Amino acid sequence: MWYLLPANTTFAFTHADTLRGSNGRGRAWWDVVHYDLSVTIDTATKEISGRNIIRFVIGDNICDSMQIDLQEPLSVVNVGIGDGKAGNFEQLEFLKVENVIWINYGFKRKWQKGSVYEITVFYKGAPRQAINPPWDGGFSWSHDKSGKPWVAVSCQGVGASVWWPCKDAQWDEPDSGMTISLALKAHEKNRGAFLKDNVEIVSNGRDLTQRMPKEGETGNVEPYWRWEVKSPINNYDVTFYMGDYVHRHDTLMGEKGKLDLDFWVLRYNEDEAREHFKVVKQMIHCFEYWMGPYPFYEDGYKLVESPYLGMEHQSAIAYGNDYKMGYMGHDRTGTGIGMNFDYIIVHESGHEWFGNNVTAKDIADNWIHEGITTYSETLFTECLLGKQKATAYCIGEWNNIRNDKPIIGEYGVNEEGSNDMYDKGTAIMHMIRQLTNDDEKFRQMLRGLSSAFYHKTITTAEAEKYIADHTGVELTAFFQQYLRTDMIPEVEYYVKDAELYYKFNNVFSDASTNRPFTLPLKIRSEKVTATISPTSEWQHIKWKCGHTVDFANNFLIKIK
Repeated sequence: MWYLLPANTTFAFTHADTLRGSNGRGRAWWDVVHYDLSVTIDTATKEISGRNIIRFVIGDNICDSMQIDLQEPLSVVNVGIGDGKAGNFEQLEFLKVENVIWINYGFKRKWQKGSVYEITVFYKGAPRQAINPPWDGGFSWSHDKSGKPWVAVSCQGVGASVWWPCKDAQWDEPDSGMTISLALKAHEKNRGAFLKDNVEIVSNGRDLTQRMPKEGETGNVEPYWRWEVKSPINNYDVTFYMGDYVHRHDTLMGEKGKLDLDFWVLRYNEDEAREHFKVVKQMIHCFEYWMGPYPFYEDGYKLVESPYLGMEHQSAIAYGNDYKMGYMGHDRTGTGIGMNFDYIIVHESGHEWFGNNVTAKDIADNWIHEGITTYSETLFTECLLGKQKATAYCIGEWNNIRNDKPIIGEYGVNEEGSNDMYDKGTAIMHMIRQLTNDDEKFRQMLRGLSSAFYHKTITTAEAEKYIADHTGVELTAFFQQYLRTDMIPEVEYYVKDAELYYKFNNVFSDASTNRPFTLPLKIRSEKVTATISPTSEWQHIKWKCGHTVDFANNFLIKIK
């Protein structure tokens, strides 16, 4: 998702940040296998209640407590071993301290390494309401233009524990996916709204059951929907949408066979959506060509109209761009090229490959999500309009780079780096493509990255090594420069006595690597074209072409 913080925003990290951002003693010894989440939503009181069955496997270094995340003001009702059913539930002691549930201090149970257990957490309360969704997320309790209830949740950044108990960390996705059961509170006011307004609740994955109350049923019947995700899923991708939706189903023949496409839109937008969403098939074919098969054939692809701008919710992408081209009807690149497609459809769908399929272990490395996905916009532009316009589109996005801080954040404290992870991230990918100088090799690298880390979490170091190994380009200093500093390389040059003198300023330097930062820059005059490779040291070449030098490049650099 695209979002923006004020320039030079700084944070003072707290103990709570460390608990959220690190694999601490209450987390490291167990690994999530599956979540079974069940939530009842009360639109009248804006409260929820529910339970999450957490299936996990025991690893090494078993601790005397377990950390589960659940943010205030939600409260815990009960915690126990088992699924909560009678005769299959052993109550555990717990202590909730702010946003963390510490379960069973001084475990009496003897855990067996490699064994699988289930813990159920029952909880309730009024979840955080979104302030500016999806950037400052939580629950959006809203109504559509017809006055009918329209409710959804967004939680990237603020965290999934803002509405359900989980291990709120990107590196531990449920290996076997999850089920999501959603019910509408069955008191008379909600039930009347349900029957009158044709409320549907849509979530990730595939619809397993849908129970519709019949006329004449008593008010204690809760209409509910149950969805299943078979693939691993980021916690922040788990979501739901409640509204007066109409559903349209379609299919696409992709690289792995038939892919189910489902579109859920507000009733009065049905005709407009049918036309506007036609781009989805062309987009998925394009992305499959460049980045490999759509990663979630088992769960399908959904586009769901949302009361906020958009979000890359896995297999249930949030769409709220009001059926406009560009980004809310504007072109972020300033070139006009971005008005040829709907930014939200393309960008958020690109996250299915990078962000949802290949996931950064620590949010400090979320440039892997946002940088590569922002470059997917360029790839789609190339499929749509050709390489020349795609390059212009990509370079146009670089005008948004602020260079306020590095795009990799601090590790272990739940902090992302600069928002430049989007536009500098796409510049990084574009420059790697130029350095590779072989579009097919670059394409195979992208497809391979998506395949090698299929449904896995990844570090920046792993991404760097894979990209370098599979492009054949030495990128050590390049990654240091563009990922870990906020400096843009600057070429300083002058012409004297028919010699062109040049060097880089503002570049990363580390004598221990013996690999100085350099780029192969093409230069030209009216008569001569040459390639130079500046470093931080002065170099020179013969130049009998006067003082005018044109740096004809697609690199993120400055010219002094």
